[in-house]
Amino acid sequence: MLGLSSFRNIPGIGTGLTAAFREGYGLADLRRDVMAGLTIGTVAVPLSMALAIATGVAPQHGLYTAIVAGALIALTGGSRFNVSGPTAAFVVILFPIVQQHGLGGLLIATMMAGLILIALGMARLGRLIEFVPYPVILGFTAGIAVVIAVLQIPDFLGLSAGPMGEHFVENLGRILAAVPTLDPWELGIGVMTLAVLLLWPRLKLPVPAPLMGLVAGAVAAYAVNHWLAGGVGVDTIASRFTWEAGGESGSGIPPIAPSLMAPWSLPGADGEPLTVDFQLIQALIGPAFAIAMLGAIESLLCAVVADGMTRTRHDPNAELIGQGMGNIAAPLFGGITATAAIARTATSIRSGARSPIAAVVHALVVLLAVVGLAGVLGMVPMAALAALLFVVAWNMSEARHFLHTLRSAPAGDVAILLVCFSLTVVFDMVLAVAVGVGLAAALFIRRMALLTDVAHISDESHPKLSGLPREVAVYDVNGPMFFGAAEKAVTSLRLVDPRVRIVIIDMHDVPSMDGTAIVALQSLVREMHHDGVSLILAGLPARIIVKLRRAGLRRVRGELSYCTDLSGARKLALRWCNARREGLLDTNSQG
Repeated sequence: MLGLSSFRNIPGIGTGLTAAFREGYGLADLRRDVMAGLTIGTVAVPLSMALAIATGVAPQHGLYTAIVAGALIALTGGSRFNVSGPTAAFVVILFPIVQQHGLGGLLIATMMAGLILIALGMARLGRLIEFVPYPVILGFTAGIAVVIAVLQIPDFLGLSAGPMGEHFVENLGRILAAVPTLDPWELGIGVMTLAVLLLWPRLKLPVPAPLMGLVAGAVAAYAVNHWLAGGVGVDTIASRFTWEAGGESGSGIPPIAPSLMAPWSLPGADGEPLTVDFQLIQALIGPAFAIAMLGAIESLLCAVVADGMTRTRHDPNAELIGQGMGNIAAPLFGGITATAAIARTATSIRSGARSPIAAVVHALVVLLAVVGLAGVLGMVPMAALAALLFVVAWNMSEARHFLHTLRSAPAGDVAILLVCFSLTVVFDMVLAVAVGVGLAAALFIRRMALLTDVAHISDESHPKLSGLPREVAVYDVNGPMFFGAAEKAVTSLRLVDPRVRIVIIDMHDVPSMDGTAIVALQSLVREMHHDGVSLILAGLPARIIVKLRRAGLRRVRGELSYCTDLSGARKLALRWCNARREGLLDTNSQG
C-alpha cells in the first residue's frame, strides 16, 4: 500500500498552500493573512507601476502582473510565503525585448519562459540556486541596480533626453547631454518623494513608505500643475500614458479589470501586430531562456530567504512549476514577467502572513486599486516613481555586502564579482551570468586540482610496507581524480626511478574519477607496461573499480591488479618480485 512518502519525489502543485493547511488553519490565521495582504498590496501598487514603466511598457501591465501571476503562483507554487509580481531584477532583460519586439514580443517571450520553468520543475532541477556562486549573484544584482538607477535619472531630473536605448554607455551619454534641460519642479518633487521614502520608516507607522511617498509626490504635482508652475506642468502617469479598451479611451490607467487577450495580437516594436513565425520564436528563445533562468534563481533565492525567516521548508520543484504557470497565464491578461519578490515576501512575513492566502489578498488589493482608484493613480508624477525606483535599486544593490565582499573575500571571488558587475552594467545580465559561472567553475576546478597531490611513501614511514625491496615504489594519491587534476597526478607518477619494477598506488583517499582520469590512467598503464613496470592499485572503492574494468583496465597478472588495502598490495608485490626473480611471471595470463 502506497503512503504519502511514495510521492515525495514527485513535484507537487500548490504544496505551499497544502503545507499551511496541513498544520492547521483557522480564523486567526486568516485574519493575519488578510492584514499582511493589505500591507503588501499597498506596497505592490506603486512598485508594479514603476517597474512596468522601467521595463518600457504602460503601468497597467505591471498591475495586471501582480493581480494574475501574484494570485496564481501563490496557489500553485511550492513556497508558503513567496509573493510574486514584477521585480526590478528583470528590467535589464525585459527593456531590450520591448525595444526590439514591442509589448507583444515581451508577452510571448514570457509565456515561453513559463514553459521552460515548468520543464525545469518537472525535471526536478529546483536545486538550481545551489549551483550559482554568491559572487555571481551579488555581482549581477548590483549591476542591475546601477542600470535601473541610471534609467531613472531623466524622470527624476525632468530631462528631455528622449527614449532610452538598450546600451548603458549610450544612455549615459544621452543623459549627460540633456543635463541643461533639467526641470527644477520635477527635481524638487523627486527629492521630496525620496526624502519621504527614506524618513517615513523611522516613524514606525503602519502605513508603508512607498504609499506615503507617492501620495506626497502626487499632492505636490497637483499643486505645481494647478497653481505654481505657470503652465509648465509636471509629468505624471496620466500625462504620459493613454489607453484604449472596448471602444473607450483615456489617459493614465484604464479603470477596468484585466481581461483575456491574445498576446500575439499586440503591437511589436514598429506598432504593428506581430507575425508569429519561426523567425520570431527563434529571436525570442534566447531572451525567454534568460527570463526563465533569472526567474528560477530569483524565486528560489526568495524561497530560501523566506524559509530562513520562518523556519519552514519549500518545495523548489513545485515553486518552479508554479512560477511557470503564472508566467504562462499572466500574458494572456496583459501581464508581463513575474517572479518572487524578496522585499515584498519579507514585508509579508513581518506583517504576520501565515500562508499563500496573504499573496492572494495582495493580488485582490491591487485589483481593487485598478478598478476603483485608476484616476488617482494617474496623478502620480514620474519623478516620484523614479525616486521609488532609486530606493529599490539601492536596496537591491546590497552595497554593504558588496563592499564587505571586496574587502574580505579571496582574490578569485573578488575578480568574479567585479567581472559580473561590469558585464551586467556595460553589456547585459545574460553574458554576465554565463561568464561569471564559467569563471567560478574554473576557479573551483583550480582549487580542487590543488587539493589533489601525489606523494612517495617510504617503507620506514608506514608499518604496512616494511620489508619491501627497492624495486617496489609506493605512492599515495589524495583528492578527486578529474580532468583538472588527473594530468598533474599522472605526470607525478611517471617520474618513477628507472630501477623500480613494481609501483603500488594507494588510492583510498580518491573519492571519484571522471573519464579524463580513466583515460590518463590507461595511458599510464600502457607506458609502464612498455617500460616493464607493473602497477597495483590499492584502496579503490568497488564502484570505481567497476568503472575501470568497463574501460578495459582489467587485472593482468604481473601487469595490473587491484587490492583492497596496502597490506594486500604489499603481499602481491612480494609475490610478483619472487616470480620475476624465478622467471615464472607470465604477463599474458589473467589473474
